[in-house]
Amino acid sequence: MAENNPENADSGEVELVIVTMSFDAADMGSLVAILSKYIVLTRMEQGCRNVDMIVSDTRPNRILLIEKWESPATQQAHFGGATMVEMAKSCTGILTGAPDIDIWQSMSAHDLI
Repeated sequence: MAENNPENADSGEVELVIVTMSFDAADMGSLVAILSKYIVLTRMEQGCRNVDMIVSDTRPNRILLIEKWESPATQQAHFGGATMVEMAKSCTGILTGAPDIDIWQSMSAHDLI
């Protein structure tokens, strides 16, 4: 697996970072509007590979965001940036609890050899 160190930057390897954020809505319409804006703005940020929003079929009013970032540095910059802060503030009062956020490191079968 590619380690997060400066040598990988020179090798041309991508250190893909995946972030999942699960939200349980008290007000689904408002949450969808906030997250839709967040996704559009996030996709324009440097280092963002993609952001998807999916809705649970088994848990009512649950939304999952899946973000892919080209490196740990771009992901961390985003988490401290204005787009993330604005989204978090906008969610005040429309969630049933804090979102569940996880950060994942990409791994493929090639990495296991």
